Amino acid sequence: MGRTPLRTLTKFIVFLLMPSLCLGACGKNKALERIEKSGTITVITRNNAHCYYRYRDQDMGFEYDLANAFADFLGVELKLKVAESWNGWLPLLNNGEGDLVAASMTITPSRMQWVDFSKGYLPVQQMVITHKKNTDVRGLNDLGGKTIYVRGGTSYEERLRELKRRGLNITIKAEDDVPTEELIQAVEEGKIEVTMADSNVALLNRRYYPDIRIAFPIQKLQALGWAVKKGETALLDRINEFFGMIEKDGTFKAIYNRYYADVERFDRLDIKKFQQRIESRLPRYEKTIKKAAELYRFDWRLIAALIYQESQFRPWARSFSGVRGLMQLTLPTARDVGVENRLDPHQSIMGGVRYLRRLYSWPDEIPEPDRLLMALAAYNVGKGHIQDARRLASDMHLDPNRWSSLEKTLPLLRELKYYKKSKFGYCRGTEPVDHVQQIMTYYDILKRQAIENEGRGSGKREDVSRETSSPWPHCRG
Repeated sequence: MGRTPLRTLTKFIVFLLMPSLCLGACGKNKALERIEKSGTITVITRNNAHCYYRYRDQDMGFEYDLANAFADFLGVELKLKVAESWNGWLPLLNNGEGDLVAASMTITPSRMQWVDFSKGYLPVQQMVITHKKNTDVRGLNDLGGKTIYVRGGTSYEERLRELKRRGLNITIKAEDDVPTEELIQAVEEGKIEVTMADSNVALLNRRYYPDIRIAFPIQKLQALGWAVKKGETALLDRINEFFGMIEKDGTFKAIYNRYYADVERFDRLDIKKFQQRIESRLPRYEKTIKKAAELYRFDWRLIAALIYQESQFRPWARSFSGVRGLMQLTLPTARDVGVENRLDPHQSIMGGVRYLRRLYSWPDEIPEPDRLLMALAAYNVGKGHIQDARRLASDMHLDPNRWSSLEKTLPLLRELKYYKKSKFGYCRGTEPVDHVQQIMTYYDILKRQAIENEGRGSGKREDVSRETSSPWPHCRG
């Protein structure tokens, strides 16, 4: 890893920014008026796995989706300004090149000296990360004598320097804008011993680097917040109103689940096995998977994740219920989609993806990604049970067009008082929920690999206008 000496970068930036901070103070409370007049809002963010990135020529990311929803809330067009470095967001904000910062930033007292923060929208906690074989580091005192690598200018560095001032004998290596994800990877590969990450980042990256260990928290619970210039209270009020609204109507949960769903669920051996088999088994079927995905307008990596969940890429696989092959088709379904031999990999893949496309044909009012998640669940238990779960959701005053509602109602179809009133009767309703969760976990890992292979896309652009095409690259149609 590259190393940097003890830095005074934050003080240096503040010194350089004093003129612009003074200028910003003279134009307080003008941002919202400017946004409404121009019809656009410029959001400063970072190009990384948690804020904003591009996958299959589509803008994605947790912060991007939140910013997109906020632009819709204001009725304006979204533009992005990508900060070239971690500390680069403050000059951009105070020079008037952006209206707010949405970059998964922890609200800290030191940052509050220079910007105003929204109310916290996601609780996080700083976690110490080591390799799973490292059993020595189990508590704060065990860090004594250790070298800890973190990205410079972050709340992690701030916390470590506070602990060092209190007497903890540690060496801090503040890396110059090295992404936290790369430091986590370095821990897994044994290049460094210890790093730190917020809990949401740590839990998600455990999927990609299953040999890491999230050891213990090093800070009290904190929160992520959006930042605006000092004194921009009108814009800040609208941001807080927005977060309150999306918390109540389920929008925030839906966006959160696109990127962080089920991160607490983790089976290290399963993830390791998946990573091994996408290297050893997937290449045998990749050509056919890509052909079927293109024909039926799906992301081929989603289809690969579905196949792994069904058969672990074993063409001879057979379940207790008699379904067979890579795509685990029943005999009637196989006949219906033109598959003569379920054990033939090419026939199985083409027929299975054709069947998934049929299941995807829901009423138009079901949005993405809910439409796809329901189709995947229907692949597991049949469309009839999914319709029963949707009707039950309506009866329970839940939105039948949201997968989050069906996650609650499908398991209820195991209970007599619910399934006796349903059209299709008893359903092992926890299975399709688990089925979808596993597929989306595998799909997330494959997408992450694709992004890494492409050098994280071409997201470092000065300004990015919101695209009007579908933001759901796993299904194009």
